[in-house]
Amino acid sequence: MHAQQQFDVIVVGAGPAGSSAALALARAGLRVALIERGEYPGAKNVSGAVFYAPGLLAELLPTFWDEAPFERYITRRVLTFLGKESAFSLDFRTRHFAIPPYNGVTVLRPKFDRWLASKAVEAGALLITSTVVDDLLYEGERVIGVQCRRDDGALYAPVVIAADGANSFLAKKAGLQREFSAEEMSLGVKEVLRLGEHAIEERFNLTGDEGMASEYVGEATGSVKGGAFLYTNRDTLSLGIIVQIASLAQERVRPYELLDRFKQHPAVAPLVRDGVTLEYSAHMIPEGGWQLVPRLVRAGLLVAGDAAALVFAAGIFLEGMNFAVASGLAAAETALEAHRHGDFSTATLIGYRKRLEQSFVLQDLQRFRLTPAFVNNERLQNLYPELLCQAAEQVFRSEGRPRKKLGSTILATLRSKVSLWTLLRDGWQAGRALFF
Repeated sequence: MHAQQQFDVIVVGAGPAGSSAALALARAGLRVALIERGEYPGAKNVSGAVFYAPGLLAELLPTFWDEAPFERYITRRVLTFLGKESAFSLDFRTRHFAIPPYNGVTVLRPKFDRWLASKAVEAGALLITSTVVDDLLYEGERVIGVQCRRDDGALYAPVVIAADGANSFLAKKAGLQREFSAEEMSLGVKEVLRLGEHAIEERFNLTGDEGMASEYVGEATGSVKGGAFLYTNRDTLSLGIIVQIASLAQERVRPYELLDRFKQHPAVAPLVRDGVTLEYSAHMIPEGGWQLVPRLVRAGLLVAGDAAALVFAAGIFLEGMNFAVASGLAAAETALEAHRHGDFSTATLIGYRKRLEQSFVLQDLQRFRLTPAFVNNERLQNLYPELLCQAAEQVFRSEGRPRKKLGSTILATLRSKVSLWTLLRDGWQAGRALFF
C-alpha cells in the first residue's frame, strides 16, 4: 500500500452531500479524498435547482452568501394547477425571505457544486476527478476503502462516505439499499433557457436579486403522474418536468414530448417566450420518501444525500440540496467521532442515523411519509386540477344572470365528475398527508 493511498476518510461523490462532508472533515484536520466521476464537480448535473435553507452552511462558511455563486434569492413561491386551457395559482411573496442567509436561493449546479468542492480543497481535501469507483474494499465485514477504475486504483480509509447519487451503486454493493421499483423513482428532465436579466425581472415582477420558484401539477404532464417547475436564475430560466417512471412507461410517452407540451401550455408559453435553449438533460430522482430510505450504516460505511434517498418531494415541497448538505455534515460529525474513539464499527457509526433522526431530515420524511402516495393519486394528478380551473371559470364568469354561492358552484363542478364519497375520502387522505 502506498502512503498516498491511505486516507482518514474517503468521500465518493462531489455533490452537495459529499463536498459538505469533505469540507467539514478537512477543516477538522483529517486526510480526506473526495472522488468525483465527472471532469469537475457538477459536470454531471444539469443546471437549475433551488437550495432551501442554505444557512446550513453558515457553521463552516459564516458569510457564504457573499461569495457563493447564487443566482437569485427566492421571495416568491407559486403553486399552479393546470387545466387544458386554464390555470389556477396560489402566489405567495414576502420580503422576509430576502434577508441573508435567505430562505432559498436558485443555483446552477455546475457552478455551485464546483464552488463548494473548491472550499473542501482549500480546507485540505484531495479532489480526484474523472474517476469511477467500481467497488468497496473489505476487511472481513468492515469496509476499509474503495477500488477505483484507474492505475493503482485501491484507496484505503477506515471510513467511506457514499454520496454517489440516486440509485447509489455503493449502497447496493454494501447490501444497504434494495433495488427500486419503477413506482418509487422519477425522471427529471430539465432545460435551461437564456432570457436576459431585464426580461426576467420584468416578466416575473422581480426586483434586483429577487427570484421565483414555481411548481405545477395537472396538465403539466398530461396523463403521466408527475409535475413541473420553473425557476428564475440571473439571466436564465430553469424549467422541467418530474415524472414517475412507471407511469411514463405505461403511457408510452417520451419525456421530451411532455416538456415541449408543458412549455406550450397557455399559462407557461408567455413566460418562456423568446427563451434560447442552453442546456438539456435528465436524471433520476428517488421520490419514494420515507419508504425508500435504506439502512444508512455498516462498519466503515455511511450513506448520504440522494444515495440515501434523502429527497423531500411532497407536492408543495420539492427539496433535496438542503437534505444532502445536512446529511453530509451529519456523516462528517459521525466520522470525526469514530476517529476520536478509534472505533469504526457499526455500533459507533450508527450515531449517524441518530443525528439524522434528531434533525429535520428524517423527521420531515417520517412526518410526511403518506405524502408520496397522495401526490400520485390519479384524481389529484389528472382530474382535480382541471375541475379546479373549471370551478374558477364558473366563479369569475359574468353572464347577466343571478349568481350562485361560491360553495354551490365549486361543489357542483366537483360533483359533476367525482362522487361525494370519493371527495370525502380524498380530502381525508390530503389531511393525513399534508395537514394534520
